[in-house]
Amino acid sequence: MHDKLKPRSRRDIPAVGKVLDALGHYDLPRPVIVDLVRRELAAQRRSSNVGTFPELIARIRSALAELRRTRLHPVINGTGIIIHTNLGRAPMSADTAQAVAQIASNYSNLELDVASGQRGSRGSYLEQNLATLCQAEAATVVNNCAAALVLIARHFAIPGREVIISRGELVQIGGGFRIGEILESAGIKLREVGATNRTSISDYAKAITKNTALILSVHRSNFFMEGFVESAAPKEIAQLARKKRVPFVVDLGSGLLAPMEGMSDVDLEPTPAEMFKCGADLLCFSGDKLFGGPQAGIIAGKKRFVAALKRDPLFRALRCDKLCLAALQSTVDLHLTNSISEIPALALVRVSKDELRARAANIITRLRGLPAQINVGRGSVKSGGGTLPKAVLSSVSIDIVPEDFSVNEFAARLRAASPPIIGHIASGCFKFDLRTIFPEQDDLVVDAIRSACTNNA
Repeated sequence: MHDKLKPRSRRDIPAVGKVLDALGHYDLPRPVIVDLVRRELAAQRRSSNVGTFPELIARIRSALAELRRTRLHPVINGTGIIIHTNLGRAPMSADTAQAVAQIASNYSNLELDVASGQRGSRGSYLEQNLATLCQAEAATVVNNCAAALVLIARHFAIPGREVIISRGELVQIGGGFRIGEILESAGIKLREVGATNRTSISDYAKAITKNTALILSVHRSNFFMEGFVESAAPKEIAQLARKKRVPFVVDLGSGLLAPMEGMSDVDLEPTPAEMFKCGADLLCFSGDKLFGGPQAGIIAGKKRFVAALKRDPLFRALRCDKLCLAALQSTVDLHLTNSISEIPALALVRVSKDELRARAANIITRLRGLPAQINVGRGSVKSGGGTLPKAVLSSVSIDIVPEDFSVNEFAARLRAASPPIIGHIASGCFKFDLRTIFPEQDDLVVDAIRSACTNNA
């Protein structure tokens, strides 16, 4: 029994101070380390088998290492996926990072009218520029695109009213969340129309009643359908919505504003300006996907609708903080000044294969003599992040097969590097794509590969 330990066994459990002395220095807050040690010692007291002191220290070191790994820190993205959700989605520009740091480390005019000295409106400059960028009457922003969609739907779909949506657009987004379930969890009643593969304008027309709050169109940004399919054109839906006097709302998702040069099958990706020309009343999209900024839900459209949303009490709960606004403000300015090359998520697409080949050749030259087969390979880059599902861009990879241990072990060693290098395994070799690795990271990559190939620990 746990409560019948031998007295000697209990005496063998060391004091907290002795354990801390044995652990030495860790770059973690001391209270966190002390708490972890106390929990481990408490577990020992409940156990019928008290281990040795070295075993205890080893367990605690392992737990501390695991805790440290979960702390937010930079990684090198060699996956060939530009907008990688697991890796933080869109990396922001140096100018944007500097703008965020400047606002973060100082007081700001977040809600101050400097001219009058009175309370001002949050994000006025950003909202005006967003409207200009999207070619809309007005715009605003909340903390993510799902929040934007819930705010819009809840505002218009008061209890008893319905949101019309095609069955073919009830998509599942990241983390297992589904558009329909998100809306229904917010108390919104959905009226599904059409079939999974075919929804015509007549399906929308037949579904409209006096209880219809709005028509919602969700762009299939993370998958595509082929074969016996049909979708009503946005212009047709907009005309029907206008005739029936109900708002037409579009969830664009990815936030593409400019062509993705070099990527195939992206000409069908709609932009905000195109959707407004088709007659959309409101639309929303993500700030941290192809827009290239921070996590945010951008809302744009008719002025009266945007103003109404900003008066909704839910808007206060979903609004962005100063750091998000600073990052988004900087990103919007880059778009407006045609500084696309400064936005990493868009600039990575434009890097030439000649430049990638030159970097690959240099890296391989520096890795000669290692116990591994290292070659230049063919890469295939995707936009990722639930965007442009058909788009593919050819690229250049470094392919590695270690001689003394498995490819899986090699991948694990690179993930344990500082910073971790994330790639993928294909055709029996470890591959990392140079298009998603910034040139200034090449030295870190070379050092990590050398260490991984020669470290036998």
